[in-house]
Amino acid sequence: MEKMAKITLSNTRSISTLLSDLRSLFKAPVLIANVLPVLSGFWLAIYFTNASFMDHLNLFLLTIVGSTIVMAGALVINNWYDVDIDTIMERTKKRPTVTGHFSLNAVLTMGIVLTVLGFIVLLFTTMEATIYAFIGWFTYVVLYTMWSKRRYSLNTVIGSISGAVTPLIGWTAVTSGFHIVPIILFLIIFIWQMPHTFAIAMKKYEEYKAAKVAMLPVVHGFAMTKRQVFVYVACLLPLPFYLGMLGTTFIVIATILNIGWIVLCISGFFMKDDMKWAQMIFLYSVNYLTIFFLLVIIVTLPPFQ
Repeated sequence: MEKMAKITLSNTRSISTLLSDLRSLFKAPVLIANVLPVLSGFWLAIYFTNASFMDHLNLFLLTIVGSTIVMAGALVINNWYDVDIDTIMERTKKRPTVTGHFSLNAVLTMGIVLTVLGFIVLLFTTMEATIYAFIGWFTYVVLYTMWSKRRYSLNTVIGSISGAVTPLIGWTAVTSGFHIVPIILFLIIFIWQMPHTFAIAMKKYEEYKAAKVAMLPVVHGFAMTKRQVFVYVACLLPLPFYLGMLGTTFIVIATILNIGWIVLCISGFFMKDDMKWAQMIFLYSVNYLTIFFLLVIIVTLPPFQ
């Protein structure tokens, strides 16, 4: 009985370790954060074309599944390519590519297979959605991970394109992307990623410096980074007004979110503890994106009968 108990415990730990490794390999929080704008883009396209969601349920599932698999493939390939950096940085030392739980060949194969499968699924939606997914994948894997991340402090700007196309994937699965709504959603995510990523780079300054990753705080210092954060957040202020068709409630809440972020940015010029400020900016940015994209869905929900 004791031996069986030990085997059971060992199996439980093995499953737990595998799930933890997969979560790390797929960067689960990042993956989920990128799926939400796809969902929001799809939902808004249904809303603005006066279509029925239930009539497009199969299309919705294909869009979400396909885009999620493509993004997972990109994140896995990023893990494969960045193994040397992950070995140095404290927060990434437990990734399976570093611990050796998964071989690098297996990780690369997984990333390629997931990417191909994801694009095959998306081809059953629309060509435009597939093209936007490819733009996101190519920008993240090639232009960001393999080319600019280690060389240029503009890597964040380049990498932000990949996250910003996510609502366009959802929208164009239903209708053409030549519409003010998906364009503004693209701009919001594109701009949002700069202060969000800069805050992370400040928090992990020593790790990025040791790994020789050309993040803005490492190359140009905290003072420059704080000014950049303020400028990018200020650029968000007018954007909700271009989505006036979503109603007054949306504009008011979105504007309050933006003003709150601006105030927090200004406080950074007076705070002596840069790390505390960076943590505040990071937490605000995470909640900002979640609230914003849940809000665009909530304000367009049909009224209860």
